Amino acid sequence: MALSNEQQTKMWGMLNQTRGQIGLTAYKDYIFGILFYKYLSEKATRWLENVLRGETWESVYSQDSAKALDYMNKNLGYAIQPNDFFEDWKKAIDGDRFNIGMMTDSFGHFNQQIAFNAKGDFEGIFDGMRFDSADLGANAQARASVMISMIELLSSPEFDLSGGEDTVSDIYEYLVAQFATVLASDMGQYYTPKEISDVMARILTHGREDKESFSIYDPTVGSGSLLLTTASYMKNSNRRGMIKYFGQEKDATPYRLARMNLMMHGVEYNDINVNHADTLESDWPDGVVEGKDSPRMFDAVMANPPYSAHWNNKDREDDPRWREYGVAPKTKADYAFLLHCLYHLEENGRMAIILPHGVLFRGAAEGRIRKTLIDKHQIEAIIGFPDKLFLNTSIPVCVLILRKNRMDSDVLFIDASKEFEKLKNQKRLRAEDVEKIVDTVINHREIDKYSHIASLEEIKENDYNLNIPRYVDTFEEEEPIDLIALSKEIVTLNTEIEKTESEFLALLDELAVTPETKEIIEATKAVFR
Repeated sequence: MALSNEQQTKMWGMLNQTRGQIGLTAYKDYIFGILFYKYLSEKATRWLENVLRGETWESVYSQDSAKALDYMNKNLGYAIQPNDFFEDWKKAIDGDRFNIGMMTDSFGHFNQQIAFNAKGDFEGIFDGMRFDSADLGANAQARASVMISMIELLSSPEFDLSGGEDTVSDIYEYLVAQFATVLASDMGQYYTPKEISDVMARILTHGREDKESFSIYDPTVGSGSLLLTTASYMKNSNRRGMIKYFGQEKDATPYRLARMNLMMHGVEYNDINVNHADTLESDWPDGVVEGKDSPRMFDAVMANPPYSAHWNNKDREDDPRWREYGVAPKTKADYAFLLHCLYHLEENGRMAIILPHGVLFRGAAEGRIRKTLIDKHQIEAIIGFPDKLFLNTSIPVCVLILRKNRMDSDVLFIDASKEFEKLKNQKRLRAEDVEKIVDTVINHREIDKYSHIASLEEIKENDYNLNIPRYVDTFEEEEPIDLIALSKEIVTLNTEIEKTESEFLALLDELAVTPETKEIIEATKAVFR
């Protein structure tokens, strides 16, 4: 069940009270890290209750610690020693025994007990927290006080994780969205509005919802929301091993958040493959290995890359990702990301990418790439969205839907920029707006002043320019003015004005005139003469 508005307001209010003088940018690393550790602790506790059959973890650990830890991390991908659980910190606080060294030791032990095949999922995931950092306070006592307040906050009923994966994911999603809103310049770039994610996910999974297995890839994974939204439309998304999640992220903070996000949505560690690297610099997954090109392909690829980013495009002509199309300019990496996504797409797969409108009409190298994509029939649809949908930018964006092997050569254009809900400083797609976009793409539908199916010949006539207004005419003619009716209305209004003036002057004549009011009354009458 989704969090109520009352729960959300209370949670955010409590968070703001707890952080004291810590800046939100630093605070988010600690609150997400501790919340995730609480999640892992409670997951391990439930697992222990099922396998110990009445024995205590302390007893089993004391008999053979190495064997006990090995058994846990083989099953969970990680292991937690006795006295290192989140609940142990809370007990120490209640017993006035807590010190910040307990947390340092717990995370140190955790990092030592990660299973070999789970290194990529857990290694460095708590690196955003530094317990000797001045961000927390000037001395150990002050830092301990801050940690105590966070632990007590996350122990409150509002942050109860016992309601199952839905409750856990709702809490995490709310916090990610809220921090992204207030830290738009810092986190906004890693957060895709849910409505656009839904549009992309529903298109990517349409007709394939029943597939027994499904692989999805986001090369600029951010917080992982696009992967999770796409998977949520697959019927087997809750079955272990059915959905394989792949992603790559250059920046450390979202790289940590993405792995936490996936696991707190119930994704098992062995279904997660998220890498920390620059996608354009280091092709992944697989790509060129020992001089041989052996890329991994995916059923669906989705991305919200940084718009018009600078990149090193020198000596890239032989890179198999863009060898057939050309190299994107060094000041605009948009097509480099698009071609990377297309390269890793299964022959019958589908991809969706969010980009600025400039990719639709800019010339030079981008124009040549666009022409090749069109001539190969690989662009299926282009959707134009309203401006002010994103937290970190007010520019309007478009979503391009592509397939590797399309028989049809036409392109569906949708101008969805006029239909939205206006908020205080932003805009948001309504449920009916999302539904209309998805239905139009899936059914390849033409709608007057909304969508148009352009033939290859029509696109060629426009010199391969894909700017949406060239294909979708949204101009609404104003109704012609009835001059006779307007003249009659003006005559009627003038008659009413004259009548009102006469009545007002008559009222002035009836007023009792005194030396003080005589001058005012005469001046008023003069205005109407």
